[in-house]
Amino acid sequence: MAEAQRDFKRLHCFLCTGSGCVSSGAFDVRDALVDELERHGLTNEVQIIETGCAGLCERGPRLGVWPDEIYYQMLTTKQIPELVEEHFLKGRPYEPARLTDSNSGEIVRSEQDFQFLNKQHRIVLENCGVINPEAIEEYIARDGYMALAEVLTEWSPEQVIECIKASGLRGRGGAGFPTGLKWQLLKDAPGDTKYVICNADEGDPGAFMDRSVLEGDPHRVMEAMTIQAYATGATKGFIYCRAEYGLAIVRLNIAIEQAKAYGFQGKNLFGSDFSFDIEVRVGAGAFVCGEETALLQSVEGHRGQPMPRPPFPTQKGLWGRPTSINNVETYATVPWILRNGAEAYAAIGTERSKGTKVFALAGQVRNTGLIEVPMGITLREIVEEVGGGVMTGRPFKAAQIGGPSGGCVPAAHLDTPLDYESLTSLGAILGSGGLIVMDDSSCMVDVARFFMEFCVDESCGKCIPCRAGTRQVYETLTEIAEGRATIEDLDRLEKLGELMRDMSLCALGQTAPNPVLSTIRHFREEYEAHILHQRCPAKVCRKLLVFDIDRDACTGCGICARNCPVDTIFKEDDERKYYIVQDACTKCGTCFDVCTFGAVVKE
Repeated sequence: MAEAQRDFKRLHCFLCTGSGCVSSGAFDVRDALVDELERHGLTNEVQIIETGCAGLCERGPRLGVWPDEIYYQMLTTKQIPELVEEHFLKGRPYEPARLTDSNSGEIVRSEQDFQFLNKQHRIVLENCGVINPEAIEEYIARDGYMALAEVLTEWSPEQVIECIKASGLRGRGGAGFPTGLKWQLLKDAPGDTKYVICNADEGDPGAFMDRSVLEGDPHRVMEAMTIQAYATGATKGFIYCRAEYGLAIVRLNIAIEQAKAYGFQGKNLFGSDFSFDIEVRVGAGAFVCGEETALLQSVEGHRGQPMPRPPFPTQKGLWGRPTSINNVETYATVPWILRNGAEAYAAIGTERSKGTKVFALAGQVRNTGLIEVPMGITLREIVEEVGGGVMTGRPFKAAQIGGPSGGCVPAAHLDTPLDYESLTSLGAILGSGGLIVMDDSSCMVDVARFFMEFCVDESCGKCIPCRAGTRQVYETLTEIAEGRATIEDLDRLEKLGELMRDMSLCALGQTAPNPVLSTIRHFREEYEAHILHQRCPAKVCRKLLVFDIDRDACTGCGICARNCPVDTIFKEDDERKYYIVQDACTKCGTCFDVCTFGAVVKE
C-alpha cells in the first residue's frame, strides 16, 4: 500500500532548476517545499519534479502544479508555508505568486493564454521544463531513445543520413551548413576510427541556449550523437563543454552513467554489432574554442588555437582522424526528426531555412528568457508578441543578433524574417541564437565598442589581422566615443573591418567586425554626430557629455560633492545649492550616479 501511495501522487510540482532559477534561489525553495510537505504529512501526495529551464528566466524560481495547471513565479522561501496551506491543503491557488502576463498584468490561466508561448514551436525544448534531467526514466517516458532503437534495429546508415538531408536541417552553431551533408562527408571519409563531437562551448555574451538544453534534456543530445555515430561509422564521441557550465557538466555525467546502465551506451547497443561511448571534455573558457579547429586542439590537450583549412575536420580532425562537429541545438533536433519524419520538420520554417530556432531573448524587453520559434518569424513578432514589447516603453532601436559575430538589425527592418538569407542581406547573421533588444537609450557606437572589446580579449593572437585588427578597431571606436576621431577614421574603420573579414584565419576574426560594420551601415548618422559634433545622441558616451546641477532640484545634501573624485563640485556662498566647475570636470559621471534626487543632469 505504501508503494502504491508513492507511485500515484495527487499533485505534481514542476520546479525549474535551470541555472537562471538556481541563481534566484530555486534550491532553497525546493528545500523549503520539502520541509513544508513533510510537516503537513503531504509527502506521499505531492511529487516534486526538478526540471531544466522552462524558458521564462526572469520570473524564476518558477513552479508549475499539475493537473491543476497553476503556475507560480519569483517564489521565495517565505512564501512556501502559505502556498502549501492555500493550494495543497485548501485546494485554492496562492494568488500573490501567480504567473502573470507582462503586458496585461493578468494571471496566466493556461499555457495557451500566455503570450510568451503563443508564437513558440518547441521541438528542441519540448522536454525542458517538463522532465527531471537526472532521471533517465522520464526521458524514456517521453519517447526518449525510441529513435535510436528504431535506427539500430530497422534503418541502414544511408537511410538515416538521407532522412536528415530531406529534413533540410542546417547547423545551428552559426554557419548554417547542411547537417545531412556534413554527416555524409564523415561517412564517406576513409578509415576505421572516426569521432563525433558536440560543441557546447557557448561563449557569446547573453547566450544560454546550449546550456539550458544540456541542463534540461542531456539524454536528447546523447541519443542524437549515438545516431550520428551509427550513420557515419564513428565509435567515440566527445561533448566539449565550457567549464563555466558546472550544472550542465554534472547532469551530463549523470546522464552518461545512466545510459550505460540502461544499455544505451557501450557495447552492442540494442543487440546490434554497433558500440559507442561518449565522454565529457571541459574547456578552459576561451571563446576561440568555439571554432572547430581550435576546439579540436583543446580536446587533444593543446592550446586552443585555430588551424588552417583544408584539411577540414571530416578529412583530418581529432588526432588526425575524420571528425564531425555539431552544436547542441543541432543534435537536439535530430531525435524529433527521426520520430516524426523529415517531411514534418521540413514543413516548418522557410524554403531554405527549415525548422525552428532557439533564441536567448535578453535586453530591454519585458519577457526575457529562452524561446523556440519557427524559422522565418519576424523580428517584430519576437519583440512585440513573444517578448511583450520594449520594457521601458521607449521606442525600439535595434536588436543585436548573433553576439560578437553578429550584427545589429534596426527598427526599419523590424519585419525582417529571421532566417539565414534575410539576416545576411542586412549585414547580420543568425549565429548561435543570442538576441539582445535595445531601445533608443542605447548608443550604437558604445554597443559596437563593447563587442569589439570582447573580441580583443578573446582573440588567440595567432594571426595578425585578428590580433592587431581587433585592437585597432577598438581603439578607433574609443576615439569616436570620446570625440577625438575624424571622418577619415570612420572610412578607415570600414576598410579595416573588411580587411579583417577577408584575411583572418578563423571565424572569430572574420566575423569580429560584423557589429561595427552593421552599426555603421544602419546608424552612420550616429557615428557622424560623435565625430563631427562631439555629441552622443543617446547620452551614453560620457566624454561627450556635460554634467550640470539643476538648482531647482538640488536639495543641498552634498552627496555629489563628497563623491567627486577630483573635487570640482562646490556649494554656492549664500544658498544650500551646489555647482560643478566645468573646466575641471573629468566627466566621470560619479555625481550623476550617486544623486538620488535627479538634480544632476547630463546634456
